[in-house]
Amino acid sequence: MIDISDVEAAARLIEGRLVRTPTVPSPGLTALLGAPVTAKLELLQHTGAFKARGAMAKLLSLSPTERAAGVVAVSGGNHGIAVAVVAGLLDVKATVVMPRSAPARAVEIAEAAGASVRLEATMDGAFALMDRLRSEGLTLVHPFDDPLVIAAQGTVGLEFAEDAGELTDVLVSIGGGGLISGVAVAMKARRPGIRVWGVETVGAEAMSRALVAKGPVPVELSSIVSTLSAPAVSRLTYEHVAALVEDVLVVSDAEAVQGVLDLAQHAKLWAEPAAGCLLPAARQVLERVGDATEVRLGLVVCGGNAAVSDVVRWSTELG
Repeated sequence: MIDISDVEAAARLIEGRLVRTPTVPSPGLTALLGAPVTAKLELLQHTGAFKARGAMAKLLSLSPTERAAGVVAVSGGNHGIAVAVVAGLLDVKATVVMPRSAPARAVEIAEAAGASVRLEATMDGAFALMDRLRSEGLTLVHPFDDPLVIAAQGTVGLEFAEDAGELTDVLVSIGGGGLISGVAVAMKARRPGIRVWGVETVGAEAMSRALVAKGPVPVELSSIVSTLSAPAVSRLTYEHVAALVEDVLVVSDAEAVQGVLDLAQHAKLWAEPAAGCLLPAARQVLERVGDATEVRLGLVVCGGNAAVSDVVRWSTELG
């Protein structure tokens, strides 16, 4: 497992290259949820999501030989965008593999940044193609199973801990678990009494299933939230979550999409369902904790790469 010194080293590595995103109290979400809410706005990061942090750290760490060979990444959207854009900035050739369910906007941005985008029918197929390309000599930039990537994502938590007022509970979305692993390390080191909660959607429950099984297990993916749809977490992220996270909460796709609309209406933020899922989960936390007057919520608003047309369609289809 990584520790706070790894996160601090990652912060030094990427310093000055990315946005120190705002940490702001949200009166609108406070009124909606009935407890004080502070949000870390990673949707304002380069590429519209936190993933730029891990991609930047990893690509900066490459040897000249690895840079020359090029990199490969697999993604449901945001990681692919991040690797494509950062690779373009650093003049590294990138191949990004995505499932066909990935948002069209993510594919367009990755291609516009100069990456070669390969589409597969399923996320499982995307991971399989990634493995093949890696065996052919490309350097893997894994979305979560990499200590350096986890440490760089943890800089979100480092900044949150430094910039926020009093917090008791922080909610973080989980795909493969890289973000929550790094954030939990940083937040627990800086604020030892804080509770960190993970959030998944039904049909993308890789971490909650792993916690039940006492280790990573493959899961069948059916959630519309492609950016949370990892076919399995890694042993590395599982160990971090098992040790540092209070619990992993699961909400429906419909709740996540409604959360997108609530963030727009009450917080004036255009987020994606991977962030929208935090609001129904926050209600679960308030029910679990019991006394809302003692709770100070922190939300890591992880990304904003959702097309208006997609959100409208999901809202209509999911009712």
